[in-house]
Amino acid sequence: MLSRILRRPEALLALTFAGLILAGTIALSLPVSQKGARVSVLDAFFTATSAVCVTGLVTVDTATAWTAFGQTVIAVLIQLGGLGVMTFATLVAQVLGQRVSFSSQAAVHSAFFDQEVRSSIRTAIVRIVLLTLAFEMIGATLIYVALSQTPGLRASVFDAGFLAISAFCNAGFAVYSDNLLTAGRSGLLTTTIMVLIVAGGLGYTVLLELLERGWRRACGRRVSPVIWSLNSRTVLLMSGALIAGGTLLMAVSGMTHAEHGPLETLWHALFQSVTARTAGFNTVDIAALPVPTLMLLMLLMFIGGSPGSCAGGVKTTSTAVWLARVAGHLRGQESVNLLGRRVPDDVVRRAGVVIGLAGAWILGGTMLLVISEGVGDELRLEDILFEQVSALATVGLSTGVTPELSPVGKLWIILSMFAGRVGPLTVALAILPTRSVPAFRYAQERVMIG
Repeated sequence: MLSRILRRPEALLALTFAGLILAGTIALSLPVSQKGARVSVLDAFFTATSAVCVTGLVTVDTATAWTAFGQTVIAVLIQLGGLGVMTFATLVAQVLGQRVSFSSQAAVHSAFFDQEVRSSIRTAIVRIVLLTLAFEMIGATLIYVALSQTPGLRASVFDAGFLAISAFCNAGFAVYSDNLLTAGRSGLLTTTIMVLIVAGGLGYTVLLELLERGWRRACGRRVSPVIWSLNSRTVLLMSGALIAGGTLLMAVSGMTHAEHGPLETLWHALFQSVTARTAGFNTVDIAALPVPTLMLLMLLMFIGGSPGSCAGGVKTTSTAVWLARVAGHLRGQESVNLLGRRVPDDVVRRAGVVIGLAGAWILGGTMLLVISEGVGDELRLEDILFEQVSALATVGLSTGVTPELSPVGKLWIILSMFAGRVGPLTVALAILPTRSVPAFRYAQERVMIG
């Protein structure tokens, strides 16, 4: 039974994340990781899951509950969870000259790629690791400079590195009790954080394609527009549209306080539009936002980032394919066309399944949290729904209800973060029995729709 499960890449990928969460829980439960009041095993489990699933939801203050060792453990969990622990395992095995199983290679492939890889797994992984380290090192340097220039903030190499890792991996963890409410005063810091978030949320295939085309152009070589893949065009167009549209809508929805000027309001709206889809940092008090702004943030969180990245959500490409499918049906088209290309039927079906599973999970989870937590004057329905969407989309934004959740609520949010990181479709494929060709087909009959 176990051997059959391990041969399936979906189950193997889920088990590697589960193993990393277990190791992180043990490390965070050690006295050397904690300071002040004792952190319960459940809260350590919650923090480890949030870090590995690059979410950012916390039940205890990262700045005051954990020692430097504990914060280092969290940073390592974020890095491993962001890249995918299977990537590191495969890379080490390749370097040591050991044979890597087809299941392991398929797990890495499903975590980072949704198309045929022209280069070897080893070459692709080396590029991914080097690209990640390059972005994080440059980002950490700029963040350190920004912290040095911002009054009221301590400037340390550790803080800069922690924020850079958290931003590029789209985790949303911060070493400050107020997240980035104070640090958000620095334009250089928020700009660097946004660039890291966007880069980490585009997906490695898109980043590598961008860098390759940029390098060719810098070297004076001919760059043909036809080379752009449909995946990269879809990701870039959807990401740009969501960032711009989210910024404008939040700027007019009353997301900031009255004392903020137009430019400052637009800047805060831009930052939250970027971070809401993937990361979970905040420069404004989320709990003080009006309901329309919370609904807009939930929509951005639900869509999330792009496939093959550190981001969560149903992904930009799934949303684009689903919208193209709806538009095609309204026009009476049999095929789904996107940016001048016909999308294969299996991709269209998979996009619909992903969005359907995510929507069902959110509705069911919200109902469960309403039962376990209750709804009243102190805890609103929109707070619970916001928490559920943030957990499944691995974003990490919260209206402040996370520390107040009951043990049942915390366990459900933990499960939601895990499902959101490995993907609802991956979880379903890992649990369901192996697919087989049916021996017969049922008779066809129509039903009324709409």
